Amino acid sequence: MTRTTKTTSRRLAARTAAATVTLCLVTGVGGAYAYWATVGAGSGAATNGTMATVTVEALVAGDSPQNTLAPGGTADVAVRVLNPNGHAVQVYAIRGNGAATADAGHPGCTTTGVTFVEPAAPLAPTVSIPANSSVLITLPGAAAMSTASVSGCQGATFSLPVTLEARK
Repeated sequence: MTRTTKTTSRRLAARTAAATVTLCLVTGVGGAYAYWATVGAGSGAATNGTMATVTVEALVAGDSPQNTLAPGGTADVAVRVLNPNGHAVQVYAIRGNGAATADAGHPGCTTTGVTFVEPAAPLAPTVSIPANSSVLITLPGAAAMSTASVSGCQGATFSLPVTLEARK
């Protein structure tokens, strides 16, 4: 093989490679253009729906927490939540919303020393409530009682006002 033939073969190979790369780029760009030009074609509309208020309900028989509160300690908090929506919701956060009060049978419980310890948001593990139903959520260690509680609080049941945040 002569030097001219080797040079011509190299040029031909380079041209072929360049043509192949050019063809791939053009085809790829054309394919991408066709994809972006055709996907999503048409018309449509979207609206924001409204979500009914997810509420905290009164506890029912059997809803009490599994442990009791003592001065200087913590206990679980039970919260029953109602989802009146036609779709499931996720409880994102539960926050304290006022002072703790003792039940009517303990009028001497004037200084409860009881506080609500807010769990971190978002709640973990995730709490989902199915459509049109209620669930009991137990928050471990979410009630705390200081040693400043008066002795008239012994045996009392406490109400802890809370606000919850739910998301679709």
